[in-house]
Amino acid sequence: MSKEPRGLRNNNPGNIRKGTQWNGLATEQTDPSFCTFVDPQHGIRAMGKILLTYERKYELNTVAGIIDRWAPPVENDTNAYAGHVAERLGVDPDEAINVADHLEELVSSITLHENGVNPYDPEVIMEGCQLARA
Repeated sequence: MSKEPRGLRNNNPGNIRKGTQWNGLATEQTDPSFCTFVDPQHGIRAMGKILLTYERKYELNTVAGIIDRWAPPVENDTNAYAGHVAERLGVDPDEAINVADHLEELVSSITLHENGVNPYDPEVIMEGCQLARA
C-alpha cells in the first residue's frame, strides 16, 4: 500500500466522503468511505463546489464557520484546523471573506491540513477551482 496520504491516493485532497455523484469520479471506487477521483483537478473541483455552496446556501463566509462544517468537532480539532487555515489566508478565523475570492487559498490550505502536504502546483489548484466556478 502506498505511504502517500489517503486524500492524495484518492485524488481527493479534501477527503470528501462518498454520497454525491461528482463529475470525475473514478469508475472503480476502492476506498470504503471516501470518493476517488480520476485526477486531482476533479477532487479539487468537488472541494471548490462544496466551499462555494457553503457560502451561497448556508451563508458561511468565515473560515471558522466553513471549517466547522467541513471538519465537524466530533471528528476533528476544528478550532486548530480553522486557525491553521485562517493563518494561511492571512485573516482572522471569524472575519467575513468572499469564498470565491479566496477559493484557491482555501483549497490549498485544506489540502495541506488534510494531508500534511500540498504537492499540487498552483496551476492544478487553479484548474480545479475554475472547474468549480463553471
